[in-house]
Amino acid sequence: MKKQGKLIIITAPSGSGKSTIINRLIQDDNLRLQFSVSATTRPRRGDEQHGKEYYFLTLDEFNKAIENDELVEYQEVYPGRFYGTLKSEIKRINKLGNNAMLDIDVLGALNVKKLYGDHALAIFIKAPSIEVLRERLVKRGTDSPEDIENRINKAEFELKFATQFDHIVVNDILDDAVNQAHQLITEFIK
Repeated sequence: MKKQGKLIIITAPSGSGKSTIINRLIQDDNLRLQFSVSATTRPRRGDEQHGKEYYFLTLDEFNKAIENDELVEYQEVYPGRFYGTLKSEIKRINKLGNNAMLDIDVLGALNVKKLYGDHALAIFIKAPSIEVLRERLVKRGTDSPEDIENRINKAEFELKFATQFDHIVVNDILDDAVNQAHQLITEFIK
């Protein structure tokens, strides 16, 4: 019989290197990590497929999922534009013997950790400092100066919650941060 999988939650302020770390971790088959596909009410873009990039739900379907307690976390990012994690998605991944990888915002991550307790590992990734975070956001070249300031303000807010996570990984040197996260996950899934 396959061993039931667990839940790995990784969160970070924008620009902390979370996506890069997750993409490196997910390549290691020994960790049995599988991305949890989020649900959203936003329209499909291009060739996106239901169940692959997202579970595309109507606003009514999403509201019913909320009413029926079918989501572990959700957020209305813009008016009428919801994103969330379906309980059925985590269950599907875990039944396969894989560990569900959630890449979600800080407050959503804390809610999921509270719900799943010892079945979930919550890791907070952070840059060495706000100044380094600002430099990374500027170097990315994807945001206006106003957007960068908004991201910095949000990061300062999110950093207040870091100590509520199981572990904090400082992404100063990428390889070290990946190795630290890898070790934490390896110990957790044993």
